[in-house]
Amino acid sequence: MLTYCLMRVDKFLKVSRLIKRREVAKELCDAGYVWLNGKTAKPSSEVNPGDELRLKLGRHTLTVKALATLAYANKGNASTMYEVIEDKIENRGNEDA
Repeated sequence: MLTYCLMRVDKFLKVSRLIKRREVAKELCDAGYVWLNGKTAKPSSEVNPGDELRLKLGRHTLTVKALATLAYANKGNASTMYEVIEDKIENRGNEDA
């Protein structure tokens, strides 16, 4: 049985294994590289099922929809916590210059 709970965005990113460590997730939020429903997310922002998260990791931008907020997840069911909406890598820029 799945247990849903109130969850901070930094913990959600860690438990869902989108980010390897919670401290890194907190740093990304503090730097303004995480958006929750179109607004810059603080580490303490609350994530609920149905929310949309966007992460900017260098040239890589990942947009996911939260499906569940589980207190903990193992390797097998961590990916059931979210659905990937968009996964894109930006070009390095104008290489003709």
